[in-house]
Amino acid sequence: MVYTDICHQLRRAGLRVTVPRQAVLQWLAEHPHATAEQIRSGVAQRLGSISPQTVYDVLAACTAAGLVHRMEPAGHPARFERRTGDNHHHVVCRLCGHTEDVDCAVNVPLCLTPSDDHGYLLDEAEVVFWGRCPSCQARLSSSAGGKAAAPDSSPNNPTDTNPFYPHQEAPQ
Repeated sequence: MVYTDICHQLRRAGLRVTVPRQAVLQWLAEHPHATAEQIRSGVAQRLGSISPQTVYDVLAACTAAGLVHRMEPAGHPARFERRTGDNHHHVVCRLCGHTEDVDCAVNVPLCLTPSDDHGYLLDEAEVVFWGRCPSCQARLSSSAGGKAAAPDSSPNNPTDTNPFYPHQEAPQ
């Protein structure tokens, strides 16, 4: 994605075009599902420096404008992506938090309609699939001497039981 496209998207969303906004959106387009710290680190390599507050401000403005999607997997920091406006889900590793997009399966019923909405005006359903990424599977298998590792005792708080958390490096 080139900066002229980003400039156009920012203007269409009613946002001022600034260097931090351009840099964050460009970096995020190349590194989906990044945390705010990963974004700050990556953008700082390009710009020389950027404050965490600036990154949070850019992410808040761009999320409110529909240019960025924020997801908050339980037990992990919020993650951000540029893929917005479609119906896709995510698969998240319980151990390291690595996240991938999952397109909706076709012709497979999925319960996205609650039996009772309790008076809420519903506008979104979020599906997150949880498991172990291939990297964590390999690490656990090698640490168990090739034997299958026992299930996690605390799946929503991997730092309690997993010696490998967090092993995910910030994308370059």
